[in-house]
Amino acid sequence: MRKILIIGAGKSSSYLIKYLLDKSETENLQITVGDLNVDNAKKLVGDHQNANVIHLDVFNSESRINAVKNADIVVSMLPARFHIEVAKECVTYKKHMVTASYVSKEMQELNEDVKANNLIFINEIGVDPGIDHMSAMQVIDHIRDKGGKMILFESFTGGLVAPESDNNLWNYKFTWNPRNVVVAGQGGAAKFLQEDQFKYIPYHRLFRRTEFLEVDGYGRFEAYANRDSLKYQKVYGLDHIKTLYRGTMRRVGFSRAWNVFVQLGMTDDSYTIDDSANMSYRDFVNSFLPYSPTDSVELKFRHALKIDQDDIVWDKFLELDIFNSKKMVELDKATPAQILQKILMDSWSLDADDKDMIVMYHKFGYELNGEKHQIDSTMVALGEDQTYTAMSKTVGLPVAMATMAVLNGKITTPGVQIPISKEVYSPILEELETYGIKFNEKEVPYLGYNPLNV
Repeated sequence: MRKILIIGAGKSSSYLIKYLLDKSETENLQITVGDLNVDNAKKLVGDHQNANVIHLDVFNSESRINAVKNADIVVSMLPARFHIEVAKECVTYKKHMVTASYVSKEMQELNEDVKANNLIFINEIGVDPGIDHMSAMQVIDHIRDKGGKMILFESFTGGLVAPESDNNLWNYKFTWNPRNVVVAGQGGAAKFLQEDQFKYIPYHRLFRRTEFLEVDGYGRFEAYANRDSLKYQKVYGLDHIKTLYRGTMRRVGFSRAWNVFVQLGMTDDSYTIDDSANMSYRDFVNSFLPYSPTDSVELKFRHALKIDQDDIVWDKFLELDIFNSKKMVELDKATPAQILQKILMDSWSLDADDKDMIVMYHKFGYELNGEKHQIDSTMVALGEDQTYTAMSKTVGLPVAMATMAVLNGKITTPGVQIPISKEVYSPILEELETYGIKFNEKEVPYLGYNPLNV
């Protein structure tokens, strides 16, 4: 039997494992799931005859090597920073590898060795990165094939809560790693291109410079800029494009309210707060406000941020219960970001019957025969439950499909790569449609960034 090793049985692995188990009879597969948490892996595998679960510690070289040696292909669903040790073993023991994570500098440095051993290392094959690459390149290649010249590309993705589970004033719940949400946008100014001009948004302004998007059937969204929109300019072959912008989607109004946390300094992760374990939520908020012998914390908060008491933004903060003097932080030597995360998890954790949603929106502007055109392309995926989420579906299915494509010789180009070639994206996008992950494209007037020019 052909042996697949899956390392990591976390939240994004449910669809991946189910897909491969469903294929195991017809494709002659033996699937091994390795994880520190064996119980979680066993829940996803059940008592399937073509699967087994092993205790796998990636920091234990003997454990890691034995698992890799016994596989034909390795799927790493570990946090991105842990892939590299697995990748090195894959080179040593000549095994193909698939991950959903961004290609790190260390991973890219293995490229020559991977090619020399005729191995295929596919990365960035989740949702974002992953489905965004494949769906974008399919349209960009189609435009080029008919002689068009790309002049605008914008791409937005959001991990959100499904409409039927959207029941708080922020229109948001944590559907993936909460920490990544709290510290999003830090580490440098957002950088992008608009009408041939480089634009920059520093972190303290990031959540006040948003774009608005309409998705048929799902209403209005806003998007704030990703840190480096130009990262894929060369990769996508967009060297001469006029506008290039990538962003993260939220429901309208989220960013304005989130900006309050940024301005106060509550998202800072660079220092720890003294005696944080004994702080109440109210103490935490008050620690960022000036002293007053008479004014309440609420009054100081509104005054410092110029929020009227009848402003919907104020109701959002009341809903989070951040002024509660009885709820305790209970985190020792915590950073502001860690404390804020704990507070938000009280209100934004998914309930047992909640469902999540992935939304993706691409804009393609191009010139053809002297005329400017635009295609808008949208995709919405909804989760089924807390195990089979939209996030696990849009991450896990592309990973699983790429794994099978490598095993079956449909992807043959060796090296460390991302899914931007037709060899990779065409069959996977086609198969994703059978699982309801489908893009709706429509021609719209090209407006660029100056509608008065049209």
